[in-house]
Amino acid sequence: MNEMIASCGLKCHECPAYIALKENDQELREKTAKEWSEIYKTQLQPQDINCEGCLSNNGVLFGHCYKCEIRKCCRGKQLDNCALCEDYGCKIISEFFEYAPEAKENLDKIHAQK
Repeated sequence: MNEMIASCGLKCHECPAYIALKENDQELREKTAKEWSEIYKTQLQPQDINCEGCLSNNGVLFGHCYKCEIRKCCRGKQLDNCALCEDYGCKIISEFFEYAPEAKENLDKIHAQK
C-alpha cells in the first residue's frame, strides 16, 4: 500500500479502517469495531470500519473524519496536512500531538522539507 499521511500526521495506510476497506477484510473490521468501541467508549459496528484515507475527496471516510477539526482546517486551506500550513504548530494540532506523538514526528519531517 502507498503511504498516505493524514491531515493530522497519522499514517492512513497503517489504520485498520483503511486496511479493512482496501483488503475487504471483514475479520479486521469486527476486531477493530470491538477494540475501538472499548477504547473510545462508543458503539461501533463492523460496517463502521471503512475508510479511504483522510485525503479522499469523494470516498468513504471513518465517521470521526467527517467532524475532525484538523481535517476541516486543512481542507479549508486546501492543504494535504498541517505541516504545509503557515500556522504549523497551532493550538489545534499541538493538542492532538499529546495523544499521538508519532503524528508530530511525521509532520515535523514534512515541515522540515518545506
